[in-house]
Amino acid sequence: MLTIYNTLTRKKEEFKPLHPGVVNMYVCGPTVYNYIHIGNARSAIAFDTVRRYLEFKGYQVNYVSNFTDVDDKMIKEAHAEGITVPQLAAKFIKAFMEDTTAINIEPATKHPRATENIPEIISFIQKLVDNGYAYESAGDVYYRARKFKHYGQLSGQSIDDLEVGASEHVSADEIGKKEDPMDFALWKAAKPGEISWDSPWGKGRPGWHIECSVMSTKYLGETIDIHAGGQDLEFPHHENEIAQSEAATGKKFVRYWMHNGFVTIGKDNEKMSKSLHNFVTVHDIIKTVDPQVLRFFMATTQYRRPIQYSKDNLTDAQNNLNHIQTAYDNLAYRKQDAQAGDDEAVTKQLADFTTRFTEVMDDDINVQNGIAVVYELVKAANTYAQRPTVKQAALQAYQNKLAQLVGIFGIKLVAHSNEIDDERIKQLIAERNQARKNKDFARSDQIRDDLKKQGIILEDTPQGTRYKKE
Repeated sequence: MLTIYNTLTRKKEEFKPLHPGVVNMYVCGPTVYNYIHIGNARSAIAFDTVRRYLEFKGYQVNYVSNFTDVDDKMIKEAHAEGITVPQLAAKFIKAFMEDTTAINIEPATKHPRATENIPEIISFIQKLVDNGYAYESAGDVYYRARKFKHYGQLSGQSIDDLEVGASEHVSADEIGKKEDPMDFALWKAAKPGEISWDSPWGKGRPGWHIECSVMSTKYLGETIDIHAGGQDLEFPHHENEIAQSEAATGKKFVRYWMHNGFVTIGKDNEKMSKSLHNFVTVHDIIKTVDPQVLRFFMATTQYRRPIQYSKDNLTDAQNNLNHIQTAYDNLAYRKQDAQAGDDEAVTKQLADFTTRFTEVMDDDINVQNGIAVVYELVKAANTYAQRPTVKQAALQAYQNKLAQLVGIFGIKLVAHSNEIDDERIKQLIAERNQARKNKDFARSDQIRDDLKKQGIILEDTPQGTRYKKE
């Protein structure tokens, strides 16, 4: 039985999608004014892993993740670069797709953009105005937060406490326009020179919160199964989405809310963010770090827990991933002298591993316990590969199971070729084997070291010397 921690109820609940066998899932995407940092990537990786596990469980997942392609930050950055907002958006949407492809994020079923849905956004806002939940003020349109009786439930705060915080962040201009400091913008009147669209309230553009309400209901329905994003989106973004959506439709907006923990950096475990200027972009890090290592590092921490970014932690991830890849290669290597046929004991063992993996992952997608089962599978695979006699089908079954389970974490295992074209290298390996037989260990070690300098790693196994490119 799959359980998910629901932020709204603050407890784990049995997961039951609205439509049997189908999961409608919306994940808040980036504001495309810069390259994504690994804090942004953490959310994308965490919920891509959730998606992959749901698909492993047999669900059809309709996965929508948006692009915010117009807002204050984008207008400011486009002006600084001397380009238009659409040009800025196109540049960084392309970069986002390249970076997320590198870390093996599956493309969303739909990647809608705010600017592609302006008519729907205007219609949605008009509905809120018509039913008294929103009002126009000097070209802006605001939502009456106090009118929604459940406001604050997601973030676990009373509206009076929220008002105190809101009052400290409302500009003098907004104070003059708002009926209440808690009210938030659905539509913003355009300033001179800004990108804008015609509306019943004059030229302007949508507020940040309204776009996700519109795009999630448009592409997934008025009630969706899962809405996900970073913890920093609980308030005000997701709180506001609930208020807007349920006021407009009269229906429950989201059945399960999921929020991932932050990526922290430095000795003080400071949250990584663009506003704090302490971020590392995926675009830069994958120039020096294998994207699969970054993916493995982030995908193997349970989504609600924080992740500390450090070189040491990346090194640990590299070593653990190498351990899995080596086991996969060991299985491929043993096929050259394996016997035909299957092994019933291996078949049963792999079924047991699948059951154990599913049991721990069903507990709120507990990837840390899930990867622990994979490490045990690696140990079993290595033990089998070292037997004097092995079966072809059993070796393949181990490989298939490893590939399937680590694939849920977004990792692709590919058997490395042992073919080395350079006859000179093959001769050196043969010479080393003879030197070892002659107990000429000095020559044996010299050959091994010389080959290592050329990027050839030797591994002595019971079945002979195995070699691979570093």
